Amino acid sequence: MDHENSEVGGEVDLFGLPRLPIRDRRGRKSFKKDKENQAFVSRRAADGWTHEMIAEDMGIDAKTLRKHFSRELSSGRIFMVGEMLDILHKRARDGHVPSVKALLDRYETAAPQAPRNRRPDAEADDEDADVPARPAGKKEQALREAQQVPDNYGEIFDRLRGRH
Repeated sequence: MDHENSEVGGEVDLFGLPRLPIRDRRGRKSFKKDKENQAFVSRRAADGWTHEMIAEDMGIDAKTLRKHFSRELSSGRIFMVGEMLDILHKRARDGHVPSVKALLDRYETAAPQAPRNRRPDAEADDEDADVPARPAGKKEQALREAQQVPDNYGEIFDRLRGRH
């Protein structure tokens, strides 16, 4: 009974036809998404491959690819740059000097460093010193006047107390 469902045994059914396996696998193979496939798609999307090229390389249909890997297809470059940055950081922590230099160059081009002894907005104050002050508008002037306390502020209350 070891070869009950196989053709190897040469068994036939009641009609004299060869016995086939219980499960006849027809059509496309089922597809499973896993981390390895996600990384595969991200790398190719980052490299500029078309959806059709990636699907053909994986042996699946382009619609299946878009259904399961839409995130990787749209953000593959971001994932790969992030992964490379993680690798650079790990190697820099391990003391790999070229990785340290690459990170420093990367950070310098991303955001130049402000001087340590000055506030970031101190340069803006220096630039504004040469420019004459802009005249205040009506609303600004009314707000400033409302913030000022008049000299005779308490007198009105003193006068009201005497009447009651």
